[in-house]
Amino acid sequence: MSERKPYPSDLSDEQWALIEPVIMAWKAAHRSVSGHQGNYAMREIVNTILYQGRTSCQWDYLPHDLPPGSATYYYFAKWRDDGTDQKIHDLLRWHVREERGRLSDPSLVVLDTQSVHVAAGVPATTTGKDANKKVPGRKRGLAVDVLGLVIATIVLAASAHDNTAGIALLDRVAEQTSGTVTKALVDQGFKNTVVAHGATLGIDVEIVQRNSADQGSSPSRDDGSSSRPTAP
Repeated sequence: MSERKPYPSDLSDEQWALIEPVIMAWKAAHRSVSGHQGNYAMREIVNTILYQGRTSCQWDYLPHDLPPGSATYYYFAKWRDDGTDQKIHDLLRWHVREERGRLSDPSLVVLDTQSVHVAAGVPATTTGKDANKKVPGRKRGLAVDVLGLVIATIVLAASAHDNTAGIALLDRVAEQTSGTVTKALVDQGFKNTVVAHGATLGIDVEIVQRNSADQGSSPSRDDGSSSRPTAP
């Protein structure tokens, strides 16, 4: 690749070494990629995706010393749609967990949702209003492990009940962890419907009371134990 000044979002050599086998295996399996999409180094394509994600610039406004948006978006869309991005995400999560002396996949997750405003122009058919929090927009749900690493995500209209979000998250968790998760902590926004659905997946869902004198939670081990008797 041609010499250029690095951007803060660029991959380090160590970071590239972690994901290079996945990217290059994909490249080898897609030798039919030709034209301007095939003229760029894969590391620079990843650097450009990271730059766009960090700055939120439009694809057409990428700096001229990076691959153009048309070529970069080609790979971004391909990797998003065929699951390559998920494969890389899981690889990096496993790497971090193993560095911390944990198994690759967790046995305990924490579920939570947040309703957020959306940008102007987002189709009204994909949004709604959270009746409890009075927030118009979308509801995003996260399942994280005790290190705060993302296990599963969902995005729904803000009008969706937390039960709907919880059920969808549990399904994603079971899929992404191959059944290793046996415990999930949730707050009181989730109801018994989620508990019952968790049981069908072999996941014990515990609705945890919030201690008004405490903030947040700090589960310390994947087996569900915590350094405090409360959780979010």
